[in-house]
Amino acid sequence: MKKLLTICLLIGALISQVLAKDKVLIFCKTAGFPHKSIAVGVTAIIKLGQENNFDTDSTTDATRFTIDNLKQYKAVIFLNTTGDVLNDAQQTAFEQYIKAGGGFVGVHSATDTEYEWPWYGKLVGAYFKSHPKQQEATLNVVDRNFIATKHLPETWKRWDEWYNYKWIGNDLHVLIKIDEKSYTGGENGDNHPMAWYHNFAGGRAFYTELGHTDESYADPLYLNHLLGGIKYAMGRK
Repeated sequence: MKKLLTICLLIGALISQVLAKDKVLIFCKTAGFPHKSIAVGVTAIIKLGQENNFDTDSTTDATRFTIDNLKQYKAVIFLNTTGDVLNDAQQTAFEQYIKAGGGFVGVHSATDTEYEWPWYGKLVGAYFKSHPKQQEATLNVVDRNFIATKHLPETWKRWDEWYNYKWIGNDLHVLIKIDEKSYTGGENGDNHPMAWYHNFAGGRAFYTELGHTDESYADPLYLNHLLGGIKYAMGRK
């Protein structure tokens, strides 16, 4: 009888593991410019989760960054974060999370975050410098074989806020570049990336510069781009 009970408990545990959904954390704390699109961005990502079989938590509370709490998440999304958003202990917990195989997604001003934390800069892949006025520009999708870009046209015209970077990592797999001839105010030349991914410190990191405007989060092309980045960070094929 005891043996049968043990077997039943083991089967129950296995079923629970199979049925359990992956979960991501949407982190949107700002210590600088607060993007109005954060609210619609959170709503859009929650909907993506409902449609693609993953759960979501969202927070501006940096105390959620503990080693034990982060273990429950397949990926952490920095959605338009700005400035210094994590203290030393929280930074250490997040580093341990990535080193244990966790995933990271940076959206737009995630590159305008944590300038005094070099490890984070290497994770996200670049640091923001400036931007011209919002305008339409032409994006060149240079890798259309990746999960976040395979649905995109080779040339993609869209309206957004386009970042210049004061530093860009040299280990990035670039997915999208912006054509500086197609708009005014670009400062990174012919090699001006807008989206990329890389393996970093044992984990996976994806970044897209797109996503400043509210309208982005109603655009199917952008939403599928973001969803692909989330799936990559979660470790889904």
